[in-house]
Amino acid sequence: MTGAIRRLALEAEEGRLRPGRAPTLGVWLERYLTEVAPATVRPNTVHRYRQEVRLYIGPALGKVPLDKLRPDQISAFYQDQLTRISAGSVRRLHALLRRALTVAVRWQLVGWNPVTAVDPPSLSRLEVQPYSEEETRQLLAAVAGSRFEARWLLGVMSGMRQGEVLGLAWQDVDLVEGTARVRQALQYQPGNGLQLVPPKTARSRRTVPLPQVTVDALRLLQVRQAESRVKAGEFWEDWGLVFSTEVGTPIHPRNDYRDFQLIVERVGLRRIRLHDLRHTAASLMLAQGVPARVVMEVLGHSQISITLNTYTHVSAGLSREAADRMQLLLGGASEVVAASLAAEAAPSADEVDGADSKSGAD
Repeated sequence: MTGAIRRLALEAEEGRLRPGRAPTLGVWLERYLTEVAPATVRPNTVHRYRQEVRLYIGPALGKVPLDKLRPDQISAFYQDQLTRISAGSVRRLHALLRRALTVAVRWQLVGWNPVTAVDPPSLSRLEVQPYSEEETRQLLAAVAGSRFEARWLLGVMSGMRQGEVLGLAWQDVDLVEGTARVRQALQYQPGNGLQLVPPKTARSRRTVPLPQVTVDALRLLQVRQAESRVKAGEFWEDWGLVFSTEVGTPIHPRNDYRDFQLIVERVGLRRIRLHDLRHTAASLMLAQGVPARVVMEVLGHSQISITLNTYTHVSAGLSREAADRMQLLLGGASEVVAASLAAEAAPSADEVDGADSKSGAD
């Protein structure tokens, strides 16, 4: 902790902060990222925060005292950044500033949070582009019998995130009941390497039902991993993970992504993000009529609105199916309506006479 931060902390504790003595935004953000953020977000997120402060916030606003920071300055900062980075990236800067200054207000370092008076740029919804049913069949056919067939089955059929799949432990897999318990995820942390961390959200802690084809692939993988363990001997590192290298260590997410791209290229499928396999699972489940609430639970979404808003293209098709089902349930148009429609469609007597006259003239 720098001398300036120590002095500010002591003054805040003693209630001696006076007007004009508020720290600069840069000094406060450093303290926030050192003392506060690590207790509430993952190390990777703190690392990203530091990059955002260093590259964007610091050069533009870092020297501004907290009590001098105005909404118009923040708004101008957003507008300037939009010429360099995406709206989504600016919204992340907004979220970081809002969180950090909310804590500064609670700690009485500044009287109010000017970020709350500024709206972040709107974000146009990016429609997901999952694989179709036919494309998914091609993908699964390409990995059938391969060493990590179960990895791709978990992604496509259960919608598990990459980190959740790579962090899945054998102790959390029940091959008898056909379930997998998600309680950790594999994550690469700069400076710390591969780490097993808690799931993304509380809702992400869940038990996922497994189709029989996935259970069978996991059984085969278990046998093959036992063979690898014997072959590796003293070099085996027992992480207890379902998916591991030939010596028991975790699969690096980068290598997992590279393998996916190689499979896609070999099969000739269109290139999609690896995360879109999760979208593929959700879209196919919804298209098969699985209730959105169930899909939400399987995927571990924190709110059902995320499920519904993300897959509006599927919801539209289901709405049409619902209308057709109501038609079958309640029958067609009433006899009165049917008769009226028939009468409207039938030509009048004058139209018939006119048609006969034209026929005779010809």
